[in-house]
Amino acid sequence: MSDINKFRRYFIGAMGLFGASAVSQRVSAHHTETHFEDSSLHKIVYQCNKADPEYIDHILFSCGELLRKYGDDIELVIAVFGSGLHLLGKRPERSISKMQQDRVKSLAAYGVSFHACGNTMKALGWTEKDLLPISQVVAIGVDDLMQLQEKGFSYFSW
Repeated sequence: MSDINKFRRYFIGAMGLFGASAVSQRVSAHHTETHFEDSSLHKIVYQCNKADPEYIDHILFSCGELLRKYGDDIELVIAVFGSGLHLLGKRPERSISKMQQDRVKSLAAYGVSFHACGNTMKALGWTEKDLLPISQVVAIGVDDLMQLQEKGFSYFSW
């Protein structure tokens, strides 16, 4: 990771973009790809399939907490499909706040991957241009969940 990225991640963490609490340790991530070549000790994939603001806040907060605890020793993926896909939309058609999308961008800067379901995109008539640039499109969201579990990712759903 470049020194600029290390500084940026340290600065973002110090500014507390994950929430109101201060970050107690320097957090950075060594992974940004859809399916990881290298492996961390801890791996988790969250299911995000609802556009409910409270539901989304729980997922984003939990990711931030795990990053603060494990730093580089965790790989995090949020698999987004169904109405949850609006979280990654440039112009969400559901009640997604700017603050939630800012948190998504901040988490992505730390290496959290956001997988967007291609099937849901087709159903909405969306293309990659409709998504935040941090989104990684996968053909089938549920297949992605299965593949990640087969690679040792723990699965979590609210």
